[in-house]
Amino acid sequence: MIPFIDLKSQQEKIRSKIDKRIKTVLDHGQYILGPEVRELEKKLEFFANSKYVLCCSSGTDALLLALLGLGLKPGEGVIVPAFTFASSAEVMPLLGAIPIFIDVDRDTFNLDPTKLDNALKTAYKLGINVKGIMPVGLFGQPADMDPINKFAKDHNLWVLDDAAQSFGSKYNNNPVGSLCEVSATSFFPAKPLGCYGDGGALFTNNKEIYEIANSSHVHGMGKVRYEYDRIGMNARMSTIQAAILLEKLYIFPLELKKRQNVADNYNKHFNKLNLGIRTPILINKATSSWAQYTIILPDDVDRNKLQESLRSKNIPTAVYYPIPLNEHKPYEKYPVSQEGLQNTIYLSKTVLSLPMHPYLSESDIMFIVKSIAETIKK
Repeated sequence: MIPFIDLKSQQEKIRSKIDKRIKTVLDHGQYILGPEVRELEKKLEFFANSKYVLCCSSGTDALLLALLGLGLKPGEGVIVPAFTFASSAEVMPLLGAIPIFIDVDRDTFNLDPTKLDNALKTAYKLGINVKGIMPVGLFGQPADMDPINKFAKDHNLWVLDDAAQSFGSKYNNNPVGSLCEVSATSFFPAKPLGCYGDGGALFTNNKEIYEIANSSHVHGMGKVRYEYDRIGMNARMSTIQAAILLEKLYIFPLELKKRQNVADNYNKHFNKLNLGIRTPILINKATSSWAQYTIILPDDVDRNKLQESLRSKNIPTAVYYPIPLNEHKPYEKYPVSQEGLQNTIYLSKTVLSLPMHPYLSESDIMFIVKSIAETIKK
């Protein structure tokens, strides 16, 4: 079986260092918010060129803490793509706020900035006071932030970058984590930089956002222990997860290069064939962390049968995401931009993600591409 994500090979390279890090945590016994958490935050500040980093319990909690720091109130709206994971939208209703679903660009899978005006007008017609925009760096590539930031500035909105999948990538040579008011990422094990449990982080240059989020992630506690400044939550990071991430962060730049090499090899071998498959497209301003390598299948290809055929050859695949968010029961009552979600609907029916990790060999890539070609040409 070709691993879809090969954490075993990665662990073999750094196991002794991780074991040493974990032993240190076991020896000092500070299992929650121990010194490794702050060490990780400082290194992430440097990596992402961000003044403030707050490590927390998950990428979803990082988004929620960011919204608390931004002061989102019940009844207010946030524009968010419909083609994304549930956490991108669920954090608004958790605060009593309203997601306004917008379509994505068919080439990049990310929020289409040209459709922001229509989404905003849709919300205003419904009497919703929109406060911000949440682009999502889907599959590893950041959204096209320049026009998004300009639109936000022109309309007095903030921008929260959901970088759960795109941490490690760059836009205009600036690292994700420094592209707007506040960013959030996930350290779920399958992410390009993942721990061995749940974890996440918030990035901002705004001290007030950081301080509110920092207080909120320890139950709203202020500077004095057991004195509370606000309603908060339990979103603290486990010290052991921070210890693991410190060793993973050390090899992360090299792994990003390896991921790019894997993507290049996929593109090279797909481009040799005339299959009608659309390989991933990066905008000129961006690099990708390649959280996923996602192709768009021709309309006449039966995706389910292709997956079954590949599975029979021990090639795993995944579909992210087969149902637009607004079509799921919890979200069907929330507004959709009047322009519609044509690209979201199209992509949900045609995308297919293939094995992607830094240790995927070119021979395996050739086998995967050849197997796809054989099935499609039957």
